[in-house]
Amino acid sequence: MINTSMNVQPSASRDGVSTLSQLITEIKCCQLCRAHLPPDARPIIQAATQAKILLAGQAPGRAANQTGVPFNDASGERLRQWLGVSHEQFYDEQLFAILPMAFCYPGKGKNGDLPPRPECADMWRQQLLSQLTQIKLTLVMGQYAQAYHCPTPKGSVALTLTQRVRNSCTAQDAVLPLPHPSPLNNRWLKANPWFGSEVLPTLKQRVAEILAG
Repeated sequence: MINTSMNVQPSASRDGVSTLSQLITEIKCCQLCRAHLPPDARPIIQAATQAKILLAGQAPGRAANQTGVPFNDASGERLRQWLGVSHEQFYDEQLFAILPMAFCYPGKGKNGDLPPRPECADMWRQQLLSQLTQIKLTLVMGQYAQAYHCPTPKGSVALTLTQRVRNSCTAQDAVLPLPHPSPLNNRWLKANPWFGSEVLPTLKQRVAEILAG
């Protein structure tokens, strides 16, 4: 049953902690942001407790919303190339958890998609992350996801995307910021050829090693 209350609360198991399957069920029925979303918006999430790599993005795009499949567009094609994985591997929830900052398509604004609704992360994100205990690598794409997963220490100057990517992408980091794979970022990719020559080979090797177990 869909809970239409604006103060929806997740169900919990007997010990007071919701399981991942319970959380996903609640998320798929969530109406918290309904008044602010397009009429056809729906939660899109991929996760399993055995997942090894977490993809933390912004929010589903229009194509993902239409099909119910995350990264079902040109961004997804490029991202799979960056990671060196097949379509089947990418959509295997035992390998990849795909948890954007908001699970519903936010709609279009003047300059592209609107920002992810903040209520979504406030309500669900920490609960979900606490269930993903097998994650070995978190890949963070977009300013909102990076603000959450790579926060700027108090009193420090915030890094630019270029600085974040160049300073953080090493073989040992557990959280790696990436530029968004959207075609809208073609100019950035062209201006920073080191990303393709230096970062992507290391990233592909790291992903392959993790998926090989």
